[in-house]
Amino acid sequence: MQIGPGLGVAIMMNNYFHDMATGLLVGSGFALHAIIQIQRVMDTPEATLFFLKTNQKMVKLFKFALWWVVLGGVPRTIFYTSFEWANAADKLQVPALAVKHVMMFTAVVWGVVAWRRMQKKVAVLKESLPDEYRARLA
Repeated sequence: MQIGPGLGVAIMMNNYFHDMATGLLVGSGFALHAIIQIQRVMDTPEATLFFLKTNQKMVKLFKFALWWVVLGGVPRTIFYTSFEWANAADKLQVPALAVKHVMMFTAVVWGVVAWRRMQKKVAVLKESLPDEYRARLA
C-alpha cells in the first residue's frame, strides 16, 4: 500500500500517542504506588482520603490511556508492515523494534494487573474510613 504524506503523518502521530498512552499507564501506576506507600506509613484517615481522592482522578487517566492503547493499536496494526516495519527494516533496526514492542506489551499487561490489584486495596481502604471521611469522597 502506498502511503501519502498526510496519511504518513497521521500514522506517525497515532503511533507516537499510542506509545505515550503506554507510558501514561506505567507512570500513573508508579505514582499511585508511591502515594499508597506514603498512606501506609502515615496511616491516618487524612492520608487515606488523599490517596482515595487521587485514585479517583488517576482511574480516569488510566482508563483513557488504556482505551487509547487499544483503539490506537488498530491503525498501528493495520499499517504496521507498510509503515513501522518497513522503516525499521531499511535501517536494520528490526531487533530494536521487536524489543520495543515486547517491552511495551509487558508494560501494558503489568500495568493492568497492578491497577486491578490496587483497586482491591482501594475497596479495603474505603471501608476502613470513618463515615465523615467517606462522605467526603463523593
